[in-house]
Amino acid sequence: MFKINEKVVYPGHGVAVVEEVVEKFVAGNNIKFFRLRFLCKEMTVLVPVNNAPHMAIRYLNSKEEVTRILNKLSEAPERQLANLDFTPSGWNKRNKDYQLKIQGGELVDLARVYRELMFVSKQKELSFGEKSLLQLIEDLIAQEIEVVTISNRDEVLRQIRSPFKEYVSFPSGKGVQQTSSSSV
Repeated sequence: MFKINEKVVYPGHGVAVVEEVVEKFVAGNNIKFFRLRFLCKEMTVLVPVNNAPHMAIRYLNSKEEVTRILNKLSEAPERQLANLDFTPSGWNKRNKDYQLKIQGGELVDLARVYRELMFVSKQKELSFGEKSLLQLIEDLIAQEIEVVTISNRDEVLRQIRSPFKEYVSFPSGKGVQQTSSSSV
């Protein structure tokens, strides 16, 4: 399984380092835990060693896989976006799907959601929830790519945002803003 000082991805939270394996007495049993310290936030978590695979904790992607995923960002979304339901109930359904992908923790799924939200922003102004989700996903994608490619944050964000710069403005600070409401 995972080794001490190894970097892993904890779904929905980002890249962490396995600091140690600790043993705790819980409900009458001795249980071993991985102590994970996150690289981009002041947070640690304990994950039961036996449950780690079921919690979707995974190894980082390879450089080749990261390159492949970055290239996929410029492709059209798999879903037919012209027919998306932009009502609140439509957003709720899409958001459920997006949250499942975030919790699944796979970089390729995060990239798909990011790409889809960017294409949605081309059709309409994103709601507060959509913008927040887009920012979270961008951060999760950037964390892994930074670590895998040993690049700085600004360069990674430039690569992630590059396919969308024609219709979305990216301020030097955090956040994604729409430039216009052009149609697809």
